[in-house]
Amino acid sequence: MKISSLSILFSLVLFYSLQAQTTYIHCGTLIDVNSKEALSEQTIIIENNIIKDVLAGYSDVPAGAQAIDLKDRTVMPGFMDMHVHIEHESGPKTYENRFREDEADVALKATVYCSRTLEAGFTTVRDLGGSGVNVSLRDAINRGFIRGPRIYTAEKSLATTGGHADPTNGVKDELKGNPGPKDGVINSVEDAYKAVRQRYKNGADCIKITATGGVLSVAKDGLGPQFTLEEVQAVVAAAKDYGMITAAHAHGVEGMQRAIKGGISSIEHGTLMDEETMELMKEYGTYLVPTISAGKYVVEKAKIPGFFPAIIVPKALEVGPQIQETFGKAYKNGVKIAFGTDSGVSPHGDNAKEFEYMVEAGMPEMEAICSATSNAADLLNISDILGSISKGKLADIVAVKGNPLTDITLLQNIDFVMKNGAVEKHSN
Repeated sequence: MKISSLSILFSLVLFYSLQAQTTYIHCGTLIDVNSKEALSEQTIIIENNIIKDVLAGYSDVPAGAQAIDLKDRTVMPGFMDMHVHIEHESGPKTYENRFREDEADVALKATVYCSRTLEAGFTTVRDLGGSGVNVSLRDAINRGFIRGPRIYTAEKSLATTGGHADPTNGVKDELKGNPGPKDGVINSVEDAYKAVRQRYKNGADCIKITATGGVLSVAKDGLGPQFTLEEVQAVVAAAKDYGMITAAHAHGVEGMQRAIKGGISSIEHGTLMDEETMELMKEYGTYLVPTISAGKYVVEKAKIPGFFPAIIVPKALEVGPQIQETFGKAYKNGVKIAFGTDSGVSPHGDNAKEFEYMVEAGMPEMEAICSATSNAADLLNISDILGSISKGKLADIVAVKGNPLTDITLLQNIDFVMKNGAVEKHSN
């Protein structure tokens, strides 16, 4: 049987397309978040999207392999932000836009926010409250249609009637209606199960509740508890049934303590956390996601007339300044910390400013980096695939010139980003 040259060519193309793409990265310094050491002159070997090995010294690059020279840079795992809102950014028209923008408008703007986040070195984010657009963004990124970080989404945050994430707060009576579990509003244990199951049906990866009032909702109370302990327990139980972790927005102590006792995986903000609550968090193994960036941003913007609705201004001025100080106390007390910014309140792409604020509050630079890598992966239950530059994990890698262990602000200028084995940014 005669084989045509076209058939041979096709076979060769198929053969080479099935071969692993091997990449060698030569690192001047590699931050090992497992040992919490900075290792000099290391080589990362990647096959397709998986880290095959990490070797001491600069290994020779075999023929056919890709070589990436980062000998003048500090190399770290891709960063993870555990609290973003990728669909929007705060501004004077934020509340008006709820009545003007369609989902397509929201999605198209969000593609810009996704790109900015990835460019800043954040290869994974947890989105804690938006709409079904979140799910579509996640899927579009995973399929390679748009650039952006790997998204774990809560889809719509869960609230009680009139609570922080009640979507009808601040609208006129004829538009308020009576939103229920399908809309993310619950008022009973039964509602809690329905709302979680609806989020699962809608494509959520995790669940968020608003355990207390909040700053940016058009409602007076920013601190009081808004879920009963039984409702929190029901949310957590339903989420566990579907393999989802949980998060609780919380500023006030009572709401925080109900969330912790109810089994919530992480407390977001934690503004008025006292020592009793810190001890409770350590007992239950609950993470704090501090979002200092959001606190600083809302204080700054609350001083600009008209930037926020009037009802929000006093809450912003009261709550915002306390987040950084509380974080510092919680860290020193031994509470587990995972990195989170609340970007969307503050601008997307500025996520790395949070590192600076954490260090200002007393967290060592290495610990701050761990909060956005190994700690965040632990919170998400994905330490087997992400969170460190280790054999067998996905190749999410970032790099920067200089030493962020002596100047953490350098992380605001990431110049190399690899996500899932693909180079997304490489500035010489």
